Amino acid sequence: MASTRACLWLLFMIIKQIIGEDTGSVIMSLISDSKFQCANTTCLPFINVITSNIRNCQVACLTQSQCRAATFHRSTSNCELFGDMLNQNGNMLTDVDTTSMNVISGTRFPSEPTTTSTPITPSLTSSLSSASSTTTSITKTSSISITTTSTTSSSTTTSTTSSSTTSITTSSSSSTTTTTSTTSSSSSTSTTSSSTTTTTTTTSTTSSSSSTTTSTTSSSSTTTTSTTSSSSSTTTTSTTSSSTSTTTSTTSSSTTPATTVGCSTFLNQTTYSVGTYPYSVAVVDVNSDNKPDIVVANYGLNNTGVLINTGNGIFSAQTIYLVGYQPYSVAVVDVNSDNKPDIIVTNQLSNTVGVLLNAGNGTFNAQTTYSVGTYPTSVVVVDVNSDNKPDIVVANYQTSTVGVLLNAGSGTFSAQTTYAAVSNPMSVAVVDVNSDNKPDIVAANYGSTYVSVLLNAGSGTFSTQTTYTVGNGPSSVVVVDVNSDSKPDIVVANRNSNNVGVLLNAGNGTFNAQTTYGVGSAPEAVAVVDVNSDNKPDIIVANYGSTFVSVLLNTGNGTFNAQTTYSVGSNPISVAVVDVNSDNKPDIVVANSNSNTVSVLLHC
Repeated sequence: MASTRACLWLLFMIIKQIIGEDTGSVIMSLISDSKFQCANTTCLPFINVITSNIRNCQVACLTQSQCRAATFHRSTSNCELFGDMLNQNGNMLTDVDTTSMNVISGTRFPSEPTTTSTPITPSLTSSLSSASSTTTSITKTSSISITTTSTTSSSTTTSTTSSSTTSITTSSSSSTTTTTSTTSSSSSTSTTSSSTTTTTTTTSTTSSSSSTTTSTTSSSSTTTTSTTSSSSSTTTTSTTSSSTSTTTSTTSSSTTPATTVGCSTFLNQTTYSVGTYPYSVAVVDVNSDNKPDIVVANYGLNNTGVLINTGNGIFSAQTIYLVGYQPYSVAVVDVNSDNKPDIIVTNQLSNTVGVLLNAGNGTFNAQTTYSVGTYPTSVVVVDVNSDNKPDIVVANYQTSTVGVLLNAGSGTFSAQTTYAAVSNPMSVAVVDVNSDNKPDIVAANYGSTYVSVLLNAGSGTFSTQTTYTVGNGPSSVVVVDVNSDSKPDIVVANRNSNNVGVLLNAGNGTFNAQTTYGVGSAPEAVAVVDVNSDNKPDIIVANYGSTFVSVLLNTGNGTFNAQTTYSVGSNPISVAVVDVNSDNKPDIVVANSNSNTVSVLLHC
């Protein structure tokens, strides 16, 4: 076994990534059917990424400057990235489902992350007398959107050297320029020792024997209108004095409506471990560094978790704060006027809301609790009585009421005043729906087929509800103007009907009958945000009974296209849409209740 493992360590994986003019490469040693034993906490992965194959796992490690090793689990597609391994190579466990990789010290190029780099084609030489050398070429495709035309270009590069020298050349399309040529597609030139290689279409060079390996890379983009995917494939040819190995890659592109393969609008998820049964997620900058952080309610562990944004949409491990029994919903708002956002959480089995004041630097004090109704679910924090202090509005599920707790100052709250809802309110939104500059309450009543509208009567009091028919089991509600008439409309997730309903505002706080759009199984949460920069808000849905989120693009006039889906974890239950990597494009953050993770899907 020891000799076999020693031989496996001699297998090299040369990973190279090119995006536009940013180039990176690294050499990794490959260990098949093994994983790191991780006898100490510093050996634990700093991030888990879902990737489709081992090569994408290698690319994920390449994109993280702190990555020193990776393990890919074939059955789950989970890619574990490790930082400081502390000589863990001797602590390996046999696992036929896994393949582990180590970054060979000093081979990462560039050595530190850079924002702009000149494309370079490095020549890497290896001399192995008793082991074979395996070279893997990885091409990351780039997608561009055009009106009617799809263009795909590919280039084949051949390199011939002596003394067992391997030359790796990558090229990209989409009007990029590499090394020596400037064209509408791309070409590349690689020079090693005394020989020069240029772009050709077909090559065959051999001394005594020849072997050929063919791999296929495909890329596709998904839209509901007309899109184009442009891909460039890179091939590697290695020639020695005794044998010639030729590798040929072909690239195909296709367009499929309403399905996500590769990247259309959002990239594949990155997951972060949180507590047991995360039921709610909010994304707000809690430490005043202008980077939004993740706050999650961990229903099964009676705590809230705070994951600080470390930059570029990457998050640190959670810091937990104890709250009441079974926290169900979380909101993050400054309630004591110190310019630091505080955490407000509903504790379902404690029949309380907890307020955790921000102590500075993204840390929080112990909760102060306030009694509410039985089984509080959703919580919203908005100033409802025009005193410039945000108040708490909570949905009391079991008692079928909505509770309002007015802010008494300094982040303390008065006892709740309750208003009757229909049956089992699960979600509330607080927005001015009748243009009187006073925010009104809209509630989704899960135990019925109605949403309730309670108009603000002034001074933080509310009129008796008016009800509107929706689907079965409405579980989440958002109030946003979706048809650009300056009147906010109702968007509701009908959990037991597997659709979302849109009720357009008819004026004076009244609403038209709903129009429904099919989504996944058991839609649990909904967000309404413009995700494609057309100034029309789109619908994003977390489907509890599926393993994906749905994106329904706004076509104008408050109508929506069929859903496009993106994979997330198990039983997604809450969704937030916020720009987390400062590229001015909104990203999706999802709480996966049965995976005990949050997913971050960055916008392309």
